[in-house]
Amino acid sequence: MLSEKLKHYNIILASGSPRRQLFFKEMDIDFTIQLKEIEEVYPDTLRGVEITDYLSKLKASAFTDLSENDLLITSDTIVWFQGKAIEKPKDAAEAFKMIKSFSGRMHKVFTSVTFTGKNFQKTIHDMTKVWFNDLTGEEINYYVKIYKPYDKAGSYGIQEWLGYIGINKMEGSYFNVMGLPTHLVYEFLRKQESFK
Repeated sequence: MLSEKLKHYNIILASGSPRRQLFFKEMDIDFTIQLKEIEEVYPDTLRGVEITDYLSKLKASAFTDLSENDLLITSDTIVWFQGKAIEKPKDAAEAFKMIKSFSGRMHKVFTSVTFTGKNFQKTIHDMTKVWFNDLTGEEINYYVKIYKPYDKAGSYGIQEWLGYIGINKMEGSYFNVMGLPTHLVYEFLRKQESFK
């Protein structure tokens, strides 16, 4: 569907996330992967989706040499819980603590996606509410030990074992929790007249 519309653009996905890469592949979008290191630091005055909007634009700012037909896509996801951003865990103890804090409660997941052309930039975002069951320490330890979720915001992957046994309710996009609101990305790319 989108391949015909986007055939004159060089789609650059600036994400090392295998999940995001798979989403673009399965949405039948031709793309290349380019990664540039940036320090993901944001002003501490930002809240919720302001953080992911800021960071997805910050990631785009590292690409200063886009050509006329390039369309760069950058993205950022955070878990928002009790008024603060929950990022990736440093170790098993921190992962356990994060998941334990979600047990029996609701948290939000924000993802922002920024589309950048040579003279164009637009950011879209989505939010999903996720409710966890009451989890035992044994369940959390099992998940952390087996799945080692150190590359995931909030210390869990919804598509993994913990998602199967631990989530009892959700409001919003499942794929947003995995790191990309695919329905919004598709809709934006379909409706946008030009990215130049």
